Amino acid sequence: MEKSVLDVLLERGYVGQMTHEVEIKALLAKEKITFYIGFDPTADSLTVGHFLPIMAMAHMQRAGHRPIALIGGGTTMVGDPTDKTDMRKMLTLEQIESNGEKFKAQMSRFMDFGEGKAVLENNADWLLNLNYVEFLREVGVHFSVNRMLTADCYKSRMEKGLTFLEFNYMIMQSYDFLVLHDKYNCCLQMGGNDQWSNILGGVDLIRRKKSKPAFGVTFNLLTTSEGKKMGKTEKGAVWLDAEKTSVFDFFQYFRNVDDADVMHLLKRLTFMEMDQILSMENWEGSELNKAKEILAFEVTKIVHGEEEAVKALAAAKALFSGGADATNVPTVTLSTETIGEGIPLLDLLVQIGFAASKAEGRRLVQQNGLSIEDEKVTVPEKIITSSDFIDAKLLFKKGKKQFCRLEWIK
Repeated sequence: MEKSVLDVLLERGYVGQMTHEVEIKALLAKEKITFYIGFDPTADSLTVGHFLPIMAMAHMQRAGHRPIALIGGGTTMVGDPTDKTDMRKMLTLEQIESNGEKFKAQMSRFMDFGEGKAVLENNADWLLNLNYVEFLREVGVHFSVNRMLTADCYKSRMEKGLTFLEFNYMIMQSYDFLVLHDKYNCCLQMGGNDQWSNILGGVDLIRRKKSKPAFGVTFNLLTTSEGKKMGKTEKGAVWLDAEKTSVFDFFQYFRNVDDADVMHLLKRLTFMEMDQILSMENWEGSELNKAKEILAFEVTKIVHGEEEAVKALAAAKALFSGGADATNVPTVTLSTETIGEGIPLLDLLVQIGFAASKAEGRRLVQQNGLSIEDEKVTVPEKIITSSDFIDAKLLFKKGKKQFCRLEWIK
């Protein structure tokens, strides 16, 4: 019997919770449906955290289902309180619109938005011009405040104070589902496990207001084997925009994941066949390092294209084999004016992202964690001058795995 897309998602470890498991299994096994996932543009790029639901959408589309990628231009004006102990930073409409356009451009790399294929919508189109009293009468009447207050997305905010602004978020997201149901016959909302309460709100709203079936599926969040959220480095989030996280750094992030995380990342963040992944489960030592290399290459290929993945792989191999080819390593350019009489090393470490502060940079040097051109640096007070550069270049190495090349533009 042929696998349904739900079988694929379950086998690969995506699925966390389902609202109506038996019905959803039957539906996805016999019909081609329209579903949606929402993405609030709170930043100017998608992150590795967003990449997980995007991969699930891609699997769904490959199986013949129609995805709606919903940009939350309206909901971002309010801010999702989920998993937040403080109110989110308020963005201007202009910032949200700009971020949304960047999300759209990135989304098109992963899904086919051609005629009759995936759909791109923005909830600003229906949320920003709502008649508030009419909205309360038509939608708000279906929500119980008592039940809303028991939702996980609000519990963490109750102690510090949940604003009425944020309290509206669940109703707004639920209304999104209703709008997409009416416009596209969308019957399934998907999202991270942290969206469970919000998704339940939309499922319940459609069933109450339309007396029609609606469903929700959530994904296990991208976490390490220790339960910590993935997608963060000392430099901050791992972005899908190469201007914010270089292709080399992106590749290295996945090349350096813990041994225990390799298999579940191969299953969820690549399109490799399960048989091939399962054949690697007992790999150890050098074979496991090969598996990490495969993971890094495959994810980088999906996000940045095969050509960039090949460059990142070549740069990593050259550096780790002791070669000096740093062509595709993250590069920071410095002008003659910037170098001047010299730049304090600790300032430079902060500038290139090797340290969050001078104090952290000092500890890095004192703990023998920094090399320049393969020579350990032992003096935190070192001044980098033009005489340190070799052919106008200087390669910094933090620990064994993080590199940055300085390039002097004369």
